[in-house]
Amino acid sequence: MEITERPPNDLRHLSGPFDVVGDVHGCRVELVHLLRELGYAVTSDGAVHPDGRTAVFVGDLVDRGPDTPGVLRLVMGMVRAGTALCVRGNHDDKLARALRGRDVTVVHGLEKSLAQLAREPAGFRAEVLEFLDALVPHYVLDGGALVVAHAGLPERYHGVESSRARALAVWGQSTGEVDARGFPVRHPWFEEYSGAATVLYGHTPVEEPVWVNGTLCLDTGCAFGGSLTAVRWPERELVSVPARRVWYPR
Repeated sequence: MEITERPPNDLRHLSGPFDVVGDVHGCRVELVHLLRELGYAVTSDGAVHPDGRTAVFVGDLVDRGPDTPGVLRLVMGMVRAGTALCVRGNHDDKLARALRGRDVTVVHGLEKSLAQLAREPAGFRAEVLEFLDALVPHYVLDGGALVVAHAGLPERYHGVESSRARALAVWGQSTGEVDARGFPVRHPWFEEYSGAATVLYGHTPVEEPVWVNGTLCLDTGCAFGGSLTAVRWPERELVSVPARRVWYPR
């Protein structure tokens, strides 16, 4: 009998329940607040839900906020203990390249992460790089009913391991234009989505999460002074906590 190894992004055998958390961006205090609102018992390097729920982070743990090391320490501990999953965001991807000494443009809050991590022991920075390198671009969960990808993902790429699937999941698709602040204008893939799976994602900040064609953006701009948002799955119940302040002006 031939045994087929499951791809790293195929976790459809895990049915949850899950708490899917939007872009944290270095906002540890708000993350702790949100996890406690969701019912988790939180320590400095981990969190456990009494009902065995699993947190799933949509990526962009880092940059902009005041405590990227604290966020990483907490989420890394949860992933290590099996109480959380995390996909790779574009900010996580860029920080990993910077930590490897690659030539990257230090903008959009990366300067904060690098300065904060420079004050940490070298061993911790090595652990961070190992963690970031291991993050997958997207997960297929709950029998294929749920897909989590940082920038969202069209149905034809669900469960696919390819450079195109990775780029779309981590960075999204740009229209080629930029907005007034110099950010790329993202192609609204969700307006055309008609897939069977629910897709939960972040990447582009919204004031309030709105369901569109079975997709939901959970990036509510915490570092910009908005809020940090999660959705309970399969309940589809939104839970949000306000940012303590504007940590990074738009």
